[in-house]
Amino acid sequence: MALKLAVVGGGSTYTPELIEGIARRAQRLPVSELVLLDIDPERLDIVGGLAGRMLHRLGWPGRLVLTQSQDEALEGANFVLVQLRVGGQAARLVDETLPPTYGTIGQETTGAGGFAKALRTVPLVLSIAEEVGRRAAPGAWIVDFTNPVGIVTQALLDEGHRAIGLCNVAIGFQREFAKRYGVEPERVELEHVGLNHLSWERAIKVDGVDRLPEILAGGGAEEIAGWVGSPAELVRITASIPSYYLKYYYRFDEVLGEQIAGKESRAAEVMDIEDELLVMYRNPSLDEKPKLLERRGGAFYSEAAAQLIASLHDGRGDVQVVDIRNGPRPGDAGPRALPDLPDDAVVEVPARITREGASPLSQAALAPDMLGLVQAVKAYERLTISAARSGDRALALRALMANPLVARWSMASPLLDALLDANRRYLPRFFAPA
Repeated sequence: MALKLAVVGGGSTYTPELIEGIARRAQRLPVSELVLLDIDPERLDIVGGLAGRMLHRLGWPGRLVLTQSQDEALEGANFVLVQLRVGGQAARLVDETLPPTYGTIGQETTGAGGFAKALRTVPLVLSIAEEVGRRAAPGAWIVDFTNPVGIVTQALLDEGHRAIGLCNVAIGFQREFAKRYGVEPERVELEHVGLNHLSWERAIKVDGVDRLPEILAGGGAEEIAGWVGSPAELVRITASIPSYYLKYYYRFDEVLGEQIAGKESRAAEVMDIEDELLVMYRNPSLDEKPKLLERRGGAFYSEAAAQLIASLHDGRGDVQVVDIRNGPRPGDAGPRALPDLPDDAVVEVPARITREGASPLSQAALAPDMLGLVQAVKAYERLTISAARSGDRALALRALMANPLVARWSMASPLLDALLDANRRYLPRFFAPA
């Protein structure tokens, strides 16, 4: 069966990663038409040119299409991968630099910065999803790689769209431990639990044997702390590996101090990397992804995305970490991943991938400290979705108050006004005439 795959945000500098992953899985994933959709014609031409040269070098037999037409991209698509960034890196720079001036951490997916990004992103992704429902092939899948993934996927599933969210945190850990033990990645199984960018690895199983206790007993906590930025003692007492993003909660004061001191934001760094990458991509002799792309972030993005789409197509039944409903829909049978969270909460957990979708694997209950943080962030996510869809300032203020990285009225009220004003052009719902 020939397939059409549409990439929304195809002008992203990430796209060469995806191109490589799709082309190298041609046997499992017979994509006959790969469409790159982007609103920026220059970036589409540059990135699309490199994509074409890469596919030619890899001997990929399909057809590559570059378009600015959403209708053309979505028409008859079997898979729609969404990797857009509303406002580009300039909006991200605001997300990272404005919150510290109000006394809280600035980051593009968590806290106040992630909140602003969600307000910009959720309405657009939902509008694209509606068009997918009208134009794509029956049973088409939306694969969301757009941050904040957890919030965007929650919004999509709340509206009944056929969607799965995807992040590269888990696959990065899997590949790291596969390398450590000299085994194929498929032999490493993670007990990855929590929400997107709020997760912990509670077990690292190699051929079914949990190696995390021996790692921690052997002094590995210090090494892990260096990877993820959280204290080694916390790694030991929780007997887990927290994701990199948990440092914003666990080391709030220290991280905020660094940001206030003027340490260069990640957005500024990425802007420079992207400028350099686009110069490289223009080179007509370049036909493979450059080494510099590794510094852009998104390590193993191509592996995660191509693996998920391939398994949704051929129904292999392998286990992957994805963002999905915690439990079955009303009237359906199936397991609940995390027993203390409601069925309709989108969580990030291991799931078995078949043609029917992702079925979460049941996990042990979260420890009280983990559960409390997850519940607070999930409440924030739900309020943020409601605010993004409605343009209701009262809901938006409640969302910021619910976010553990804000959580103070004296901060939340003026910060909301500043975030809305800085993002005015992207948030028409909040500025509609009374």
